[in-house]
Amino acid sequence: MFSNITETSFSVSWAKPKSIVAEFKVTYTNIVTGESGSMSVDSQLSHVLLSKLSAGSTYDITVSSVLETLESEPITASVTTVPDSPTELKVVNITDTKALLVWKPSQAKVDSYILSYGTTKSPNVTITVTLSGSTVEHQLRGLHRSSLYMVKIKSQVNRLQSSPVSTTFTTGSAVKLQVLTPDEVTFHSAVISWKAPRVAFKSYRLTYQLSEEVKEVILNPSVTRYELTGLAAFSNYTVKIDGERDGQYISFVYAEFTTAQLPHPYPTDCSEVQVNGMKESGEAEIYPEGKDGEPVWVYCDMETEGGGWTVFQRRMDGSTDFFRTWRDYSKGFGSLSGEFWLGNDILHALTSRTPMSLRIDLRSGNDTAFAHYTNFNISSETNHYEIELSGYFGTAGDSMKYHNRRPFSTKDRDPSTLSIHCAKAYLGGWWYKNCYKANLNGLYASYSDNKGVVWIDWKGKDASLPFTEMKLRPSYISQTIPTTPTTQG
Repeated sequence: MFSNITETSFSVSWAKPKSIVAEFKVTYTNIVTGESGSMSVDSQLSHVLLSKLSAGSTYDITVSSVLETLESEPITASVTTVPDSPTELKVVNITDTKALLVWKPSQAKVDSYILSYGTTKSPNVTITVTLSGSTVEHQLRGLHRSSLYMVKIKSQVNRLQSSPVSTTFTTGSAVKLQVLTPDEVTFHSAVISWKAPRVAFKSYRLTYQLSEEVKEVILNPSVTRYELTGLAAFSNYTVKIDGERDGQYISFVYAEFTTAQLPHPYPTDCSEVQVNGMKESGEAEIYPEGKDGEPVWVYCDMETEGGGWTVFQRRMDGSTDFFRTWRDYSKGFGSLSGEFWLGNDILHALTSRTPMSLRIDLRSGNDTAFAHYTNFNISSETNHYEIELSGYFGTAGDSMKYHNRRPFSTKDRDPSTLSIHCAKAYLGGWWYKNCYKANLNGLYASYSDNKGVVWIDWKGKDASLPFTEMKLRPSYISQTIPTTPTTQG
């Protein structure tokens, strides 16, 4: 006798014999796969639970009694486990009177699927349909408009039925929206517009989807045009617009579009980030060594002199120690939102790929000044990150001319042959000569012994500047002299 039959288990029970036995032996065999097993059951028991079985499968069961080496003739019976449910039930191609149901079939071979559906407008009416066990979709027809439907489906083998799976959907109304083809499509945005019906909806629900990521916007009924922003470049989007009336979204239309491909999928500097669409200053990811190199986060100045500047140094509050080692200056340190040095390795990578210009913005109180060099290059570590610059114009004075073609030095490495160790003497990492006319990585807010943040040709050697920012961009970008430099801080 069998009871408690599920997808993966059932109980077997039998009548105990009058004679004395040591134990009972229960065997089970899947008649399709041939997979079998056996269990020994204490003689005081007359039932056992068999588990870890296959759904929707028929098993031959034998029970025999055992006493020492003797085994009785077995009693034999067959039982079928409950079939597993179909999965991934979905409703697609919904109109005002039709909808297509699709599902993933049960893993077990089933005889049929039992489908039932009904609407909340007729709660006492349920339509039931029996479908072939090989069916994976079914077209519903003759549905009521603007109605919420509940659908259930379960599989059946013999008289055994699986647990149902269910979903809901709402049919459309006779009132139709007409969506226009998305226009003004860029790398990161698109404008969606549609024509409203004569009978107005109470609101619109605009849903747009990229792969599995779905976003939703609720709009008032007067809106028939909406700009989607923050989209991924060169990606396929699906847009759906629903109209709401009486608390239900009852009409919808679809549109698809593909955003434009970025001009620079792997931007090497902030000028290419700007071409890709970034308009405001902030952090961005670049690839200084090209698409095959490691990405680096940088701060982009998108406002000063037309923007497109990759900022590689900032002093603003003294929160970061710039009296650092050679390795620190090679790899970079600090915070992009505050004080930092981007790193000499990155500077070399940036200036070796494309001819670069350099801009230095200085501020002291209400006074501002800048120095612009049309040619700027940093050599490799093998050549001690030697600086090369020319083509000065600006308002700060040409203090960097003194440092042209000088190697970089830090407190623990000085490639210079001079007797004085300038990095140690003036507490920074820089392209010192003997020793400096500019020392923008000096000791912050130091006004003695010339150890501060200094630009001699502007404020002299005794003034420590509270704000400096160094940045680069490709030389081919046309230069203009702004009246007021825009900088962070």
